[in-house]
Amino acid sequence: MVIGPVVVVGGGVAGIESSLCLSKQGVRAYLLERNFSLGGNVSLLSKAFPTLDPTSNILDRM
Repeated sequence: MVIGPVVVVGGGVAGIESSLCLSKQGVRAYLLERNFSLGGNVSLLSKAFPTLDPTSNILDRM
């Protein structure tokens, strides 16, 4: 089965992971995010839990 290009709406963790999985299967995935940066609510964790690694470090490893 051939799947054409896919649009993934939302650059949170689920959207990023979905895009990566699709790409690894040879499907062209376009990731759309309304904000300037990716990460969704995960990017807010460093404000709630300042002792954790910066979320940018976590996202950079994905």
